[in-house]
Amino acid sequence: MALWSYGAARSPVLACTVMRPVLALYGLALLVRLAFLALFPDPAYPDSYYYVDVAQALHAGRGFNIDFIWVFVDIGGWLPADPQLPIPSNAHWMPLASIVQVPFFAVLGFNGFAAGLPFALIGAFAAPLTFAIARDAGAPRLVQIGAGLLTAAPAASAVFMTQPDNFSLYQPLVAGALWLGARGLRGDARSYAFAGLLVGLATLSRNDGILVGLAVGLLFAWDRWRWIRASVRPRPRPTIPFWAAVVCAGLFLLVMAPWWLRQLDVFGSLSPSSASGRILFIRSMADMNSVTADVSFSAFLDQGLAALVESRVLGFVAAVGIFSVLVGSVFLAPLMVVGAWLRRRSVAFRPFLLYAVILFAFSALVSAIHVPGGTFIHSAVALAPHAYILALEAVVAIVVWVARRRPAWDVRAASRVFVGGAVALTIATSVIYGLAVVNNWSQVRIHRQAVATALAEAGAAPTDRVMSIDAGGYRYWTGRGGVVTPDDPIETIEAVARAYDIRWLVLERREIVRAMVPVLGGTRPGWIGTPIFTLQAPANPNDEINAIAAPETTAGYPAVALFPVCLTTADTRCATTALGGSGS
Repeated sequence: MALWSYGAARSPVLACTVMRPVLALYGLALLVRLAFLALFPDPAYPDSYYYVDVAQALHAGRGFNIDFIWVFVDIGGWLPADPQLPIPSNAHWMPLASIVQVPFFAVLGFNGFAAGLPFALIGAFAAPLTFAIARDAGAPRLVQIGAGLLTAAPAASAVFMTQPDNFSLYQPLVAGALWLGARGLRGDARSYAFAGLLVGLATLSRNDGILVGLAVGLLFAWDRWRWIRASVRPRPRPTIPFWAAVVCAGLFLLVMAPWWLRQLDVFGSLSPSSASGRILFIRSMADMNSVTADVSFSAFLDQGLAALVESRVLGFVAAVGIFSVLVGSVFLAPLMVVGAWLRRRSVAFRPFLLYAVILFAFSALVSAIHVPGGTFIHSAVALAPHAYILALEAVVAIVVWVARRRPAWDVRAASRVFVGGAVALTIATSVIYGLAVVNNWSQVRIHRQAVATALAEAGAAPTDRVMSIDAGGYRYWTGRGGVVTPDDPIETIEAVARAYDIRWLVLERREIVRAMVPVLGGTRPGWIGTPIFTLQAPANPNDEINAIAAPETTAGYPAVALFPVCLTTADTRCATTALGGSGS
């Protein structure tokens, strides 16, 4: 609908002018995504593992139920009085990223490529969408094409676009909703109404989508306020008619109502994971991965005003840094700010600027602790299409400004050179960063595949449960459910292991809770046996990035180790020597 606006349908020549770059940009974006998918056709981190595991359960007919606990917020944040597996899924994460995989599993079978393919196909729409937004905003043709190219290979975030996660869903849905909101402000009531559908789908993809709905709703409120305060008599009609707002809200509810009803029926809450406080009132990420930490509102306030302000400031700084690196390749970030200033009164960018302010404010004030842990990048990618347009418009504006002082400059030629250079440099960062990330993911995959083989060789039953730092990841690679290792004292970890009848423990040097560091080093309680498998790997600084313990405390330890867990006297595995040697 929108891509055929601008009168293209009335002119075959204009239609060809519009559709050529649309198709070319989609094709290029798809090729970029398929290339990364070919390099790494598997989920790579807890979020993507979770979405794939839920999709597999749906495909197998088990519904929204999983046989692992990725983090205890999924069951209220505490060790329950009646521990059970399987549990209902999606107490925290939204379902759309899992739902879109199911048809591909039905056709291609359950495998990593089938999991990632829908995200390549859907996410590639962001590039032609960026072209359409730029065209609608009156940006120069050079900027339209350049911004589309940037979105086709969006800096350091490109490598995430084929992960079975919400990146490739959230980006085009949010950018599209903001674009339709802007068209609504310019009198296109149907566009504003249709924005509600995209906001609903964005929220079904990610909880933060509700912030997009807030931005779209504020557009209507602002339009009404402007109408009420109009001094002209008789007053003109509001730009956004009331019926459009009603349809917008109705489409949003039409999308979200079935899921919210499910959440109320299963969990008794629209946002189950927030009820325990382990999302809103944590003081560190260790609190989120604990079953004993005090996460009450009073404990949150007890940290003191200085600590509270410091964490909010650091959260904001982290959000700016993450956006600058992963979306702006650092050098584009200041250009985005310049472009935003130049467009500060533009109706075409008003919804985007409003949403950007809301998102950064929310990240700093509400989810500051989660920002460094990766939460913000999932939302930040949605800003990329508009931000790339602003950055390239800033490049053109700077060229024009310089040309006024250098009459010999050819403005068009110089604009092509500098815009082309910015695009080329950003795409280069996509490749360099993407290859480095894929290499790191591949090392982790090798470790987990080795653990899966070791479990099979040790005769582990398919029903044996595994405790690890990434229960969803080991569910994917070993086919066995289990629970995450909580960041609590060793006695609490033992209680969790007993509650869920854990048979095996996996420890990874790259990410390990504090109480398990001595275990990896060789000091074990009686319920943990001698490791049946260890993988020695050269020390890698990247291994330690997410480690909760200080890096030096794990230096020289195995990269990964598999231990038997013996919780009854009848289980003699912990009294025997290792069943196998170490890998290399």
